Amino acid sequence: MPHATASWLVENTSLTFEQIAEFCGLHILEVQAIADDTAATKLTGRDPIRAGELTHEEIEKGQEDPNYVLQMHKAPDPVRRTKGPRYTPVSKRQDKPDGIAWIIKNHPEVSDGQISKLIGTTRTTIAAIRERSHWNMANITPKDPVTLGLTSQRELDASIAKAQKAAGAAAPTDERFESDRDALIEQLRHERELHAREAEAALAAAEAGDEAPSDEIVPGIRDPFKRSDG
Repeated sequence: MPHATASWLVENTSLTFEQIAEFCGLHILEVQAIADDTAATKLTGRDPIRAGELTHEEIEKGQEDPNYVLQMHKAPDPVRRTKGPRYTPVSKRQDKPDGIAWIIKNHPEVSDGQISKLIGTTRTTIAAIRERSHWNMANITPKDPVTLGLTSQRELDASIAKAQKAAGAAAPTDERFESDRDALIEQLRHERELHAREAEAALAAAEAGDEAPSDEIVPGIRDPFKRSDG
């Protein structure tokens, strides 16, 4: 459970509240409440190392760099049933509404059927959360279902990609590079045109009879090694 994991990390590491909140999918104020023992119930810490979610090395990286984002350790995928609904441990079932709300908020293109397979819940529950008519809606907070342990990142990414493809949505692209490239091309074109106009003006002046002084190599550029009589 994320709150129990956060409690263990607060008590046994020197990670910042921001790092713990990010890893556990909690608000930083929730972590602060756990640290201050002002949470509604006293939590029994849950060791994420024994659970296979973190390694000692990963925690040490976070303790050395307050800006480091902890990466969840990928344990071997358990053998999954090929038929029937996904089994969710009793300890995680109360987190399902939060995971469903997160998917609906961040990836509304994912269908109820896909969410049902990912998290192992009913379409009735999903529809109630989507329509905000769920009986416990006031206490539901969107949280990443991967962090909650309800599904794997690989399965979530696959479902999102499938939903986006079905909806005909193009993959997101970063257009900043193209805009910078266009600006650079425009600047170079402007400088080239400016130099061309200056060259044409100098050539026109020479053709009009404005002879360059004898100490000029080309119009406007004097020979530094030739002394001027003046």
